[in-house]
Amino acid sequence: MKFLSLLAAASTATAHTIFVQLDAGGKVYPVSHAIRTPTYDGPITNVNSNDLACNGGPNPTMKSNEVITVQAGTTVKAVWRHTLTSGPNNVMDASHKGPTLAYLKKVSNALTDTGIGGGWFKIQEDGYNGGNWGTSKVINNAGLHYIDIPSCIAPGQYLLRAEMIALHGAGSSGGAQLYMECAQINIVGGTGAVSPKTYSIPGIYKSNDPGILVNIYSMTTSSKYTIPGPPLFTCAGGSGGSGPVTTQPEPVVEVPAPTQPEPVDSGCEAAQWQQCGGQNYSGCTRCAAGFTCKNINQYYHQCS
Repeated sequence: MKFLSLLAAASTATAHTIFVQLDAGGKVYPVSHAIRTPTYDGPITNVNSNDLACNGGPNPTMKSNEVITVQAGTTVKAVWRHTLTSGPNNVMDASHKGPTLAYLKKVSNALTDTGIGGGWFKIQEDGYNGGNWGTSKVINNAGLHYIDIPSCIAPGQYLLRAEMIALHGAGSSGGAQLYMECAQINIVGGTGAVSPKTYSIPGIYKSNDPGILVNIYSMTTSSKYTIPGPPLFTCAGGSGGSGPVTTQPEPVVEVPAPTQPEPVDSGCEAAQWQQCGGQNYSGCTRCAAGFTCKNINQYYHQCS
């Protein structure tokens, strides 16, 4: 299958990503306002780690003393950027394809709750459809991730967990890169008519889930992708939630890749986490000082 490679000039290429701002009620709040943002944009790769709740661990997060008021039944936008200072044209490397998701957890105090453990329910998901990934939509839409806040849930303080999962290295166990941050919000105007079924983080994903352990390079435009995690909660679906039914792709027989010519050193350098090789790749093949080009899979090599 033909692989669309990227321009990888160090001045324009991007890699990881951070949920840096929330757009709610027609207002775009400042960077890190009511969001536990890290200074480093790295992923979480261990789905059993407590860091899966609201990030942390290898990406220490900063405390926020703000809470944003959000009207139930409205749409908010999580704003994603490569770093805390990046602009709308620098969201995440386009090769980092995968689903977008969002979860809520009702808490007594959004400022202090760690997010670890039960109480989470999924309110948004966008996977793969006709060759288009959820993350690609966010990248192409200047980093805006649209999330509908259910009108039927109880008012009160919540953690809003926005997430993007990059699957470019997910053909092997532990290769999926999960990016998430938690916003501290106070939902008003909810009817409380429906009590969502809730789940624990960690616990929503398993390392061998078909949406976490998957070779996206074997997929065609007609392939089906199983979005990981619990069912999507909707007000119409009741406490059990409801979501689109997805089926696992038919097994694909691996065909040895044709022999590729040795990459030619173009003279440019790829920075840490940028692509540096892979089948049909034509960008920078030399890594910046201190980093080596590692073979993630036959289509994607990365400086690390």
